[in-house]
Amino acid sequence: MRTIIIGGGVAGAAAALALRRVGVDATVYEEYDDPAGDVGSFVSLASNGLRCLDVLGCLEQVQAAGVALPRQRMWSAGGHLLGDVPRGRRRADTLHSVTLMRGRLVATLRDAAVAAGARIIVGERAVRVTRTADGVAAEFVSGLRDDADLLVAADGIWSTVRGQLHPAAPEPEYAGLYAISGVSHLDGVEPGVFNMTFARSGAFIHLAVGDGEIWWQAQIAEPIEPDRHGVPDAAWLQRTKQLYQDEKVPSAVIAATTRLHSPVIFHALDPVATWHSDRTVLIGDAAHPVGAGQGASMALEDSLALAAALQAEPTVATALKAYDTERRPRIVKLLNTAEDNRRAKKAGPLKRQLQAAVMRLFLPLFYEKATAWLYSHEPSRLQVPGRH
Repeated sequence: MRTIIIGGGVAGAAAALALRRVGVDATVYEEYDDPAGDVGSFVSLASNGLRCLDVLGCLEQVQAAGVALPRQRMWSAGGHLLGDVPRGRRRADTLHSVTLMRGRLVATLRDAAVAAGARIIVGERAVRVTRTADGVAAEFVSGLRDDADLLVAADGIWSTVRGQLHPAAPEPEYAGLYAISGVSHLDGVEPGVFNMTFARSGAFIHLAVGDGEIWWQAQIAEPIEPDRHGVPDAAWLQRTKQLYQDEKVPSAVIAATTRLHSPVIFHALDPVATWHSDRTVLIGDAAHPVGAGQGASMALEDSLALAAALQAEPTVATALKAYDTERRPRIVKLLNTAEDNRRAKKAGPLKRQLQAAVMRLFLPLFYEKATAWLYSHEPSRLQVPGRH
């Protein structure tokens, strides 16, 4: 079987690796060049995502590229501790959540996919997908055309393929949050802890990564004009300092900034009714941008579920139907959780106070039980050809 994958980010690279693990030919077409250095900001992988990496054979490489964070602490706008819980795992789980730069994760997955026999072609942007007599074809802006038995659309929230698969598919909309991320140098931040402050202007995240380096992100809840992407770093930093000037710890971290990453505008997508035809399938953010710190982990889960379905089912069409049936209930549940998280981050002063009171009770008593369905998930297992 020959497969075309559109998009070489986390979902696309993971899909190529998973498909090669079960003996399926895979060619990835990516619009941008290979990641180099620290591309973008940081991304977190919970225990469910780490188990997927273990199945794919690159868990150790990802752990080495990031920082383990066994604990998560939530703080109120006034700096009071709301809760201290296991980060991205059940309490007894020995796999600790890992945070690393997104570019490092993508590079690791791409390298593993290529080593497994996948091809990654960069500089090609897909513009059209068409059904052929016995498969599917992708056409690119360069004039290139390629044919395959299956096309996997891993081209993100702004997916070109999604609109062609389902013309009535929803379009992304601004979610009311944008993120400014940076690197600071500051002593005194406890290692191994993912800190989230529900600040007055939006959630603030910070974590120590060693040698006094701090990664931080301010998720700011306010309207944003489309042309704000052209604002220089100095102006972004000054604006962020103003918004968090009354927050003791966030303001200290921001003041110690040595480098900013490109701003990120958060978008939400209404549920996509159609994830597949009989020859094309959407995975990752192209199908379901979930947020809630689970985007990368869900992309990894998708990739393994797709490869397992193709291995188990007699035809591509039945495999895609089985994939959808397996994945959709979990994704729908997570989308509801993600929407609750966004509302919490955008809460006004009175609602923040009520949330703080509820969290002080909820986190120590009910948090682990409430999140067990998410972190206890076991990924699809693959039957690697030639191994028993």
